[in-house]
Amino acid sequence: MTEEQNKQPADQAEHLMEPTIHSEPIFKGRVISLQVDTVQLPDGKTATREIVRHPGASAVMALLDGKLLVVEQYRKPLGKLQIEIPAGKLDGGENPMEAAYRELEEETGYRAKSMKPVSSFFTSPGFADEKLFLYFTEDLEAGRMQLDDDEFLEIKTITLEEAIQYIQEERISDAKTILAVYAWRLYALTGEI
Repeated sequence: MTEEQNKQPADQAEHLMEPTIHSEPIFKGRVISLQVDTVQLPDGKTATREIVRHPGASAVMALLDGKLLVVEQYRKPLGKLQIEIPAGKLDGGENPMEAAYRELEEETGYRAKSMKPVSSFFTSPGFADEKLFLYFTEDLEAGRMQLDDDEFLEIKTITLEEAIQYIQEERISDAKTILAVYAWRLYALTGEI
């Protein structure tokens, strides 16, 4: 593809941009902030966009003796228990891989001796800027669990078959864990992440 052909899609898409006319902060919490932006639409009209700002997060697909290391915890926004891979938000510009090492040990009591990146993705780009970084390890040793004061969870290991069943039952229903399970299935088939 020539440089001109490569530039064309971006040039064509520029007309879809929504420049911000005004931004109003609404809420600033420990984890997120909320703002309402007035934007100019491509047709010249204006609209509002409610935007959640988030520092980003890291998650770990950790295999222990061939099983996925997960946590089960109550998720208030969903009103139910969820089985998820260990994860947590980045602290003040923290390196995502360092956060992955930290969160894995804090939530599960296992320390990774090495990790490799799997993917990164935006969790809900229609209203939030949270970027999640997913890492993989099967190189674990005993560490020290250090849950936050308001964090209550149970540690489990599950087989690939159980993970797929839990997705069908919606016991696993968050994007990061579903992506991790399908990456794990690919790893089981090909030996590559």
